[in-house]
Amino acid sequence: MNHRLATLPYRKAPELDRRPAPRYRAVVVGAGPVGLCMAIDLACHGIECVLIDEDDRTSEGSRAICFAKRTLEILDRLGTGQRTVDKGVVWNLGKVFLRDRLLYQFDLLPESGHKRPAFINLQQYHLEQFLVERLAGTPVDVRWRSRVTGVTVHEGGVSVTVGTPDGVYALECDWLLACDGARSPIRTTLGLEAKSQVFRDRFLIADVKMQASFPTERWFWFDPPFHPGQSVLLHRQADDLWRIDFQLGWDADPEKERQPQRVLPRIRAMLGEDTPFSLEWVSVYTFRCQRMDRFRHGRVFFLGDAAHQVSPFGARGANSGIQDADNLAWKLALVMQGKAPESLLDTYERERMAAADENVLNSTRSTDFITPKSRTSRLFRDAALQLAGRHAFARGLVNSGRLSLPHTYRDSPLSTPDRDSFAGRMRPGAPCADAPLRAGDAQAWLLDQLGGAFGGMYYAGAQAPDPGLLARLQGLSRLPLPVRPLLLCATGCAGPWRALGASVFEDVEGLYAGRYDAAPGTLYLVRPDQHVAARWRHLELRAVREALARATGQQLEAQTA
Repeated sequence: MNHRLATLPYRKAPELDRRPAPRYRAVVVGAGPVGLCMAIDLACHGIECVLIDEDDRTSEGSRAICFAKRTLEILDRLGTGQRTVDKGVVWNLGKVFLRDRLLYQFDLLPESGHKRPAFINLQQYHLEQFLVERLAGTPVDVRWRSRVTGVTVHEGGVSVTVGTPDGVYALECDWLLACDGARSPIRTTLGLEAKSQVFRDRFLIADVKMQASFPTERWFWFDPPFHPGQSVLLHRQADDLWRIDFQLGWDADPEKERQPQRVLPRIRAMLGEDTPFSLEWVSVYTFRCQRMDRFRHGRVFFLGDAAHQVSPFGARGANSGIQDADNLAWKLALVMQGKAPESLLDTYERERMAAADENVLNSTRSTDFITPKSRTSRLFRDAALQLAGRHAFARGLVNSGRLSLPHTYRDSPLSTPDRDSFAGRMRPGAPCADAPLRAGDAQAWLLDQLGGAFGGMYYAGAQAPDPGLLARLQGLSRLPLPVRPLLLCATGCAGPWRALGASVFEDVEGLYAGRYDAAPGTLYLVRPDQHVAARWRHLELRAVREALARATGQQLEAQTA
């Protein structure tokens, strides 16, 4: 069964007819999840761009399937979150087995009060289809069956040569965004490289269509009886499709192992001879981690697998790449609109390289545990597994793939250090945690009120309404770079604020106050990508202006002037 989309519409580029072509603000290369999110995000900021892809269909096979809570929150902002969750398979629970014995289980989101789950499983081609359809009605010029064959970077922009069924043409752009995958042709064209570490092991991916009684959980086996001496991972996907990863060993022949006569016996050994199933897609991959030394090269930016690649256990590839786009889009939009200096763009590299290093470290540790390459490593691994079944402390030593979490930009130059005392995780640089709210009689969620622009979250608690305070809050939206005010209060305290004409949300379960250590008077400045920029115990417009200047790179510009 072929799950690929019908052929997407190719059209002849205007440059091929020698019609006057504009100089484009931005060109995005690669219409996978990262490139599609980047193009949509730019469109949300009112930036027209061209999106180029050499294919005219969505991806074949499930590929990236585990989309993390932070990614779902980004997709909410881009307009495809609910559709993605509705189609996907929601899960929070994982189980780890040794042979046929359950060692332990873990819950990735044990607390309530979040709109989105820890993860959903959804085949990459479904997400791509939703994102492609989301492009309709945006100013994104999508060009399918278009291959970039040359790139020249000059001081004022980038020249791009594109090959199509109707011939070759050139276009000019201010910024080029390379989202063209781990083998990035743009990276090769520019003579750049990604330094890599290859781990001596291979895994087989099989997409299996079946009716099965396995629960909607992540199951990982070490040394299972149906695949002795190796490891196996099982995930449920949409449409009664199951993803099974079999460890093969370094000496396995990839071409032979993907043949049905080799794959089918492995699946039957796992499921039993009497379980009906069909094989949908098969691939073999090698564990690899790699990262470019720089993510920005003049007017060219690298995102996703083009910039950094990790082994698939941990679901860090697509999630990290979508977060790359989330980080860069608002910065690029502000620079294009003349609202921030170009030096702001350097912080994309600084922040996302730190995130990539964190992902590479976690992926490397997972790979070393799953596929130990020395006798000492194997002895440690086996001892940890034996202990984990009986002792909770040992479970922290077991690593079947540390699952993707968003990065906190701890050392970001865009963050204003705390001058007041705060507890909890919502420090400057952290991604904002969600919380349930109420607006009148309607339920709402905190993160749905944030993102796309700078936001100022003010917590009034149970304090009496103050017209002067309300005027200062409304003054946030009149700053040179507007900050969207968000007023929150304790349950039952909204009425007097509304009587003053304020739009106010109630912290119905007290989770906002708890997660943000918010006392009455607390203000958080939030970036357009929903990361904390600064926080204070009292609202002072001067402090907000200074933090806003810092968060938009004004201080960086002053330092380099």
